[in-house]
Amino acid sequence: MGMQLNNTQACTGLRSVFFARHPVSINRRHALQGSLGLLAAARGIYVPVAAAEDLLPRTDLDKLYDHDVDLAIRRGLDYLMKSQKEDGTFQSREQGRWVGVVSLVGLAFLSRGVRCGLGRAGQTLQRAGEYVLSQVQASGFISAAGQTSHGPMYDHGFGTLFLSELYGMAPQLEIRPKLEKAVRLIARTQNKSGGWRYNPAPPSQADLSVTVCQMMALRAARNAGFGVPKQIIDRSVDYVRRSQNPDGGYMYQLSGGASRFPITAAAVVALYNAGIYEGPEIEAAKKFLEGNAAGNMRVERNNFYFYAHYYSAQAFWHRGGKAWENWYGELKKALLNSQKQQGSWFDFNSAEYGTAMACLILNMPRTVLPIFQK
Repeated sequence: MGMQLNNTQACTGLRSVFFARHPVSINRRHALQGSLGLLAAARGIYVPVAAAEDLLPRTDLDKLYDHDVDLAIRRGLDYLMKSQKEDGTFQSREQGRWVGVVSLVGLAFLSRGVRCGLGRAGQTLQRAGEYVLSQVQASGFISAAGQTSHGPMYDHGFGTLFLSELYGMAPQLEIRPKLEKAVRLIARTQNKSGGWRYNPAPPSQADLSVTVCQMMALRAARNAGFGVPKQIIDRSVDYVRRSQNPDGGYMYQLSGGASRFPITAAAVVALYNAGIYEGPEIEAAKKFLEGNAAGNMRVERNNFYFYAHYYSAQAFWHRGGKAWENWYGELKKALLNSQKQQGSWFDFNSAEYGTAMACLILNMPRTVLPIFQK
């Protein structure tokens, strides 16, 4: 693959693992304030901070992450900058105010190494952070009233994830008090089976999709230095494990059902985030994903294309080697061919959602987000 960066040497703490066997104690706030610029320099894009925020081309290109990928990401982020309103929301009538969509846009900018408040890109990122914070309710629930889907816990999960990743580099936003409440809400709304469902209350049922969203948020919060009870994670891991079918894929709910490609990709990432990197369950899931890849590589044929590959890209990035190179190569081909002239990507949800997800997927080999680090 090209140059592999030793993140421990480059910026200690950026690669913290959720429940690693030998956890490293870090002060993430101080580490992250300077780490993104240091990481950029270590990866071959040493430029002044102000210039970096204007999304200049990268210089650390290789066979996989080439000029076309870099240009596509910059065009996508430019589209998002142009689509943002002054209050941090976006132009799409239905989803432009959804916390989950705004949070994914923010994560896309963070993944590129944009620093909050610096330059046009940094101002876009800061406005997104301010909007998400403005939607944190007294209970800690993050969702814009009347501006969400039927599953507002997705808003909460992606919002918590975004604020956790933003926390170490945006002291001006005073994120901690509201983020603490958001994390506590996730902990207290887990149901008896170890999962979560659409609404912020312990449900009688749960589903794997919402559960993985909350697990990702908790891992990011723990990386940022927030307390997460171990029993919460242990119960959620047990829920994930019980959701696997004999064919290696994962079902949507424990009540039963066929294995689903997007859910299986999400389950693998959830197990990785919990420190489970090997075992028969992981191998069976990978075989399921590889065996069903062909039917899930075309945007126009899959309502859950971006959701699926947001997770599948993470799963194969962690795996590495030839499997990752082949997987990314196919995703790269599909995404570069489907980008619109204005820089966006079509999705059945909204252009902002599709574009943010596409940028996150394409940038996986160069991401500086701790949640995506190996």
